[in-house]
Amino acid sequence: MKEAKIFALLAAVFPAAYFIPFSRPAVQNGINEGLLMVQEYAREHVLLCLIPAFFIAGAISVFVRKDSIIKLMGPKSPKVLAYGIASVSGSILAVCSCTVLPLFAGIYTRGAGIGPASAFLYSGPAINILAIIMTARVLGAKIGLARALGAVVFSVVIGLLMHVIFGRTKGKDEKDNDFASSEGEKDARPLWKTVLYMAVMIGILVIVNWSRGGSEAGFFYNVYKVKWIVGGALLAVLAWMIVRWFRKDELKEWVFSTWVFAKQIFPLLIGGVMVAGFLLGRPGYEGIIPNSWVAGLVGGNGLWANLFASVAGAFMYFATLTEVPILQGLLGSGMGQGPALALLLAGPALSLPSMLVVRQVFGTKKALVYILLVIVMAAVTGLIFGGVF
Repeated sequence: MKEAKIFALLAAVFPAAYFIPFSRPAVQNGINEGLLMVQEYAREHVLLCLIPAFFIAGAISVFVRKDSIIKLMGPKSPKVLAYGIASVSGSILAVCSCTVLPLFAGIYTRGAGIGPASAFLYSGPAINILAIIMTARVLGAKIGLARALGAVVFSVVIGLLMHVIFGRTKGKDEKDNDFASSEGEKDARPLWKTVLYMAVMIGILVIVNWSRGGSEAGFFYNVYKVKWIVGGALLAVLAWMIVRWFRKDELKEWVFSTWVFAKQIFPLLIGGVMVAGFLLGRPGYEGIIPNSWVAGLVGGNGLWANLFASVAGAFMYFATLTEVPILQGLLGSGMGQGPALALLLAGPALSLPSMLVVRQVFGTKKALVYILLVIVMAAVTGLIFGGVF
């Protein structure tokens, strides 16, 4: 199987190297945009978003009891409890589609049901309170409210549909993945210590990535002003916990588990970001596909415009909050209200990099169904919203 993969890679690379017209300005610009997007991603998301998320995922794998996750979010857990926890925890994190992936992989490989895991995967980047508030302020209250309601409903409906379609069975195309999973279930410390330790790490992830918001007198801006002080204090508390509460062998296992997640996910993310930048460029810049083509295809509120907006949003990479100014420009270029909502519901929750990782965790069949559910539901919702408003 490994040899077949190597052959497939070589078979794909050679025609690309042979036929792609690298001397053309459009292709060179696309390559440049891809590299610049990778650099932007590395500067803005890896140190403060992705690395903390990897450590949290590693901690889930090592220190959180598997039966606890199964009890709260497993296939047999009460639906209200499982989906409530999945959607609420995802919305509290308010991370981008790439940062949520290590956390999603951690809870899924530790026994969370496919439904709650899918709900968590969608809710993390989609139910971003600050992004929803900014959407309402910049794009209008109607589309802001529709985004908020749509994102909450989507997280639950997508999770339920994934559970109905796949249930508790394991797809025949889903291979056993290599993500870390500690099988030792003995408690080395009281439960409250584990909970507090996880809460501090999540707090660090949330606070150091806090955005300033639109107003300089609002709640978000006031938190933004002190985020480094709060983040530093939480980091000091975490260091104290690590020294006092954990054995050296546990810390080694935690680091190893974190590394397993990182080496499985990070290369896929970087490759996906590169391709997304090559095709569509960074916000405000063009990749190989001209922005005018995109703007022209999402005009009006027809089925095609909504479907195209949903698909384009699903493949683009949006850093947190960047979707709002992008849509503001597209709406000024003639984009319909329906396609705008479709892109808002599909874009932040999916991206080409995240699709690659979701396939690695879920398997090909389940990943395709998840992606199609997000795209179709976003397009249909946009079509209805555009028809009404």
